[in-house]
Amino acid sequence: MGDRSGENIDPNTDWYVWVHDSSNVKKGIVSGDHPEKGVNYWSLYKQDHVIAKKLGLNAYRIGIEWSRIFPTSTSTVEVGQEKSSDGNIAKIDIDESALENLETFANKDAVNHYQNVIEDLQANNFEVFVCLNHFTLPLWVHDPITVRKTRMRAGPKGWVDESTIVEFTKYAAYMAWKFGDVVKNWATFNEPMVVAESGYTIRESGFPPGLSNAFRVSRRVALNLVVAHARSYDVIKKTCRAANVGLIHNVIPIKPYSSEKKSDVQASEFLNMMHNLFFIQSISDGWLDENLNGIKEKGEIKDYLGHRLDWLGVNYYTRLVVRGRAFILAKIFAGTSVIPLVVPGYGFACQPYSRSADGLQTSGSGWEVYPEGLLDALKMMKTFEKPIYVTENGVSDAKDEIRSRFLVEHLKSLERAINEEKIDVRGYFHWSLTDNYEWAKGFGQKFGLYSVELETKTRKGGKSAEIFRRMIKGEKQAELMTTSSGRLSEV
Repeated sequence: MGDRSGENIDPNTDWYVWVHDSSNVKKGIVSGDHPEKGVNYWSLYKQDHVIAKKLGLNAYRIGIEWSRIFPTSTSTVEVGQEKSSDGNIAKIDIDESALENLETFANKDAVNHYQNVIEDLQANNFEVFVCLNHFTLPLWVHDPITVRKTRMRAGPKGWVDESTIVEFTKYAAYMAWKFGDVVKNWATFNEPMVVAESGYTIRESGFPPGLSNAFRVSRRVALNLVVAHARSYDVIKKTCRAANVGLIHNVIPIKPYSSEKKSDVQASEFLNMMHNLFFIQSISDGWLDENLNGIKEKGEIKDYLGHRLDWLGVNYYTRLVVRGRAFILAKIFAGTSVIPLVVPGYGFACQPYSRSADGLQTSGSGWEVYPEGLLDALKMMKTFEKPIYVTENGVSDAKDEIRSRFLVEHLKSLERAINEEKIDVRGYFHWSLTDNYEWAKGFGQKFGLYSVELETKTRKGGKSAEIFRRMIKGEKQAELMTTSSGRLSEV
């Protein structure tokens, strides 16, 4: 399971200032909901662990907040660096003295708190998966309001700046140094391509710093994230050789609106290469396809990136259907002759609680419920020949009327992936155990198996939680489909 909200929240992050910014609230860029009013896993983690245990779960995913560990800049901590011939950082050497220096910057209360959370999970016999970065950055790394106001002339600029690679690697090394004896499974990032795409090309997403059509910047951010993963992988493995270091990637099956129309096919292929394949092939095969043409060209294989992935986390929610539109500047700025345009009525672009253009149920977030897409996503990632975990899969459903059938149908697709396609899937994490703070959308989207009354923090399991418990217990899908069809009857 996972968590990304809490009442005892750290105000020293880019997202905190972003969602509190009055201009953002006034313009509707963010919801106006404040994360400090959230479900408070920070204080109530023991209660949530008991709930998860009663469901029959045996693994739990948590995130660590970089700014909680290092609330002030660690830039004065000196580490060794080497660059490759193409100018990218090929090595970062963090020795014992640097780690001891980082210790003087660390917030010991936060470190101890995370230690307590991990120990409580292990006391409940959960396999622990730790994700080091789930979108948020310390303010000393990224000040999104300043970046937006100055049109990137002033910062700090987050992943636009190469220095962020170095600072993140220090943080990763320190975490492995502190927790490497108790944590085996590490993820460097959650959905890094979302950071690169949403904050710099899709203003309406609500992601900081809220730029639009900054394609060159987006590509630089993606490259810096790739390098940061590779360098963090190296230091975690150096500190803890038994560590399994992975990446959590949101995989979106992308379909052309018309398979007969060349521009639509080109658009889907380009978006698939950029969003789904670019990052994973860089850190798995070492193929850095910077021009996104899908052709392995001389000089694109990078030894300092490849073979740095032990496992792959797949987040899956729904698909995209796209058209292609010719755009004269696309080749210059985006590396393609067509611009992908999302077709309304499919995938992420539907109306809430309605039907998609294909007649499929849609969720509270307006996402098409498309179970076969999970199989498509896993088949796509199978080519990288890494153990796979489904690290997020869930649905926004305030009345808990869709989620039960969603679970049954998606796990049916997962069963096909394992039994028919022989894909090496090691586990499934539902998003999420409890309701959460859904970024720019705030508390309006309800993903929890357990709903949370925000004033009292009371957790209440719905019918879908009972269905999930029965699935974990091993009940047959035919029986579950009967009780999860339509408006779920009492179980």
